[in-house]
Amino acid sequence: MSNTNFDYIIIGSGLAGLQLALAFAEDHYFANYKIALIDFDKKNKNDRTWSFWEKHPSKFEAIVSKTWGKTQFISSEKKLEIPLQDYQYKTIKAVDFYNYCKNRISEQDNIQIIEDFIEEVRESDTLVEVMGKNGLYHAKHVFDSRIPKAFFQKHNYILLIQHFKGWMIESKQPVFDDSNFTMMDYRYKYKNTTSFIYVLPFSANKALIEFTFFSPHTVENSIYENHLKSYISKELQLSEYDILEEEYGEIPMSAFPFQDYHTSKITKIGTAGGWVKASSGYAFKNSQKKVKTLIENIKKGNMTTRNLYMKKYQFYDDIFLDVLYHNNDLGEQLFTKFYSNPIQNGFQFLDEASSLAQDIKIIRSLYHPQFLVSFFRVLKRKFF
Repeated sequence: MSNTNFDYIIIGSGLAGLQLALAFAEDHYFANYKIALIDFDKKNKNDRTWSFWEKHPSKFEAIVSKTWGKTQFISSEKKLEIPLQDYQYKTIKAVDFYNYCKNRISEQDNIQIIEDFIEEVRESDTLVEVMGKNGLYHAKHVFDSRIPKAFFQKHNYILLIQHFKGWMIESKQPVFDDSNFTMMDYRYKYKNTTSFIYVLPFSANKALIEFTFFSPHTVENSIYENHLKSYISKELQLSEYDILEEEYGEIPMSAFPFQDYHTSKITKIGTAGGWVKASSGYAFKNSQKKVKTLIENIKKGNMTTRNLYMKKYQFYDDIFLDVLYHNNDLGEQLFTKFYSNPIQNGFQFLDEASSLAQDIKIIRSLYHPQFLVSFFRVLKRKFF
């Protein structure tokens, strides 16, 4: 396919771009549509892992690296052992996801994968012009995963960053319970910040250990590494181990109005579309859900963004982010309260699928006077 005119162009082959391209590939409705997926990155390295919870197997079950049925949450004062009930917690290696999606997409003659760096996108009355370093492309509609420039400029919205460094380690002696993962361990937090150890054990000898922050600013590399070493030596009592892989990531946890940057012919997707859950940083299932809604909108002739966002959850997230931004030391206390709730209620709340009764229970359990301060601060920011 050498034609540079398409019905749809997807810019970016990350999580959202590939999930969307795969949805197009698997739906016969789009069999006669010309579609391009454009990215300069070949996506052939394992640059991250995605974890998520779900009740039933999904289309990605074949590439799930590990599944857990229980978790533990540890604060400086208590330890919670939490069976996941009807849920399972799963993790997928990025390289497996990239290969899985690209292999299935490449089977479709109507979808072209193009390696190019997109420099500019221009919208006219009839088409969208997409300018790359290596070519010029046209489409009736573009799905763009590039973050709006306004996000990086001066702003009056709250921005936290989920930033982390992780080591995949392997030891000679068995030290892990691979049936139980650690959601958060605050005993190793850095000063008065919302920071914790996160552990995914893949076997008795092998685990991914991350030191993670939810904070307004990143830190020096040595801080991540010192906390990882401390956990491994003190908690696991390991002096000898191999670091098989390393990963570093920064995920915006933001009240930025991404939804304001859609147009009639350009739909922002992924992080650029606000598809990352602002209060938790989880993206995999949230993105999958957004793609499903988007596809349904196209087939019904609706605006692509119809029902993509639920205002009440955006409002909840804005308040929670404001609390953590101004009082980052409260993270341990608030998450301890959150995970003291029945896990089904917590997961449904984070999935934006909770009932009003569940919302009230969660919100009441988290109560702290700072929430009232943040409530009025968010209202002032939004309306005044």
